[in-house]
Amino acid sequence: MNTTTAFAHSSMPTTRPPKASAKAAQAAATLADPRWAAVRARDASADGRFYYSVQTTGVYCRPSCAARPALPENVRFHDSIADAERAGFRPCKRCKPGQASPVAHHAALVTEACRIIEAADTPPTLDELAARVGLSAHHFHRIFKQATGLTPKAYGTARRAQRVRSELAAPEAGSVTDAIFNAGYNATSRFYEEADGVLGMTPTRYQAGGRQVTIRFAIAQCSLGAILVAQSGRGVCAILLGDDAQALLQDLQDRFPQAQLVGDDRGFDALVARVVAFVEAPGLGLDLPLDVQGTAFQQRVWQALQAIPAGETASYAEIAERIGTPSAARAVARACAANALAVAIPCHRVVRNDGALSGYRWGVERKQALLDREHRQAQGQPA
Repeated sequence: MNTTTAFAHSSMPTTRPPKASAKAAQAAATLADPRWAAVRARDASADGRFYYSVQTTGVYCRPSCAARPALPENVRFHDSIADAERAGFRPCKRCKPGQASPVAHHAALVTEACRIIEAADTPPTLDELAARVGLSAHHFHRIFKQATGLTPKAYGTARRAQRVRSELAAPEAGSVTDAIFNAGYNATSRFYEEADGVLGMTPTRYQAGGRQVTIRFAIAQCSLGAILVAQSGRGVCAILLGDDAQALLQDLQDRFPQAQLVGDDRGFDALVARVVAFVEAPGLGLDLPLDVQGTAFQQRVWQALQAIPAGETASYAEIAERIGTPSAARAVARACAANALAVAIPCHRVVRNDGALSGYRWGVERKQALLDREHRQAQGQPA
């Protein structure tokens, strides 16, 4: 190499051109922004929360846009449509960000279908519902289950069950047969096939507020405070925790106002001892029959909770995913709050997406104590 060539090479710039550096910086900023993950995932739940624009095309989109992903150095984020348009971008013709999102549109259709089901004297068929909202039966069935966690048929069944419970409990209630037909059942035989799952007892007993149903119970003390354990003929129907034993008893009485509550039963002490031992040492397990009463959706959530191993946790969103309803995290939280079987149905193992503890029916301090205890035992440490 001659000296002229060597000099020429040695005098070449060693830094990137300014334009390349700016692109790299913008790409890094986009990749570090949590909104980029939503764009890459085409996350429909992020629609309306922000928008993104593409420098090379001059358009802005909603996060769920199905268009080919842009290079990160060409992406900018905007809090609103107005912000994107002030920056000189026009709406994407594919995802139409100025119009209602598909998720919002589907939610409106599902809401309309729910109102149709609730107002109908007899549950409409899938084809009838789909035609009323202008969708194919297959597509309607899919979006309905995504939004509610239930199939249209299961939703109709749950609504009829709720209606018959209301009919039987109403002060002006007539006969059981009238309540069954008023709730939308075409035949009493059809209802009686479902009555045990719907009411947890015969309709006559339910109408009487649990009269003639015997519920044995006992109140004991454990490391978490007072604990009430109650058992019907079908299994353990309540495990309640608290500071005030009288308040726990009142809760049980409110659930079964006319039931025969039997306390101070020496034969019941052994079962209570097993429940208390399980609270103190979750690794022992609790192999007892449970009398679980709830809606179809609640029971699906509770079954998912029972599948979480001791020492582990799951978020409300993860439980919603596991039961096939990824958009139902709030409904999962409500199902957790409705659980009356503390520790047996471990709603204390459900946490927020960031791992932080959220509300717990029996107090966040007890939730933390249970999780700490389970974690130590899972690690082989003493509780």
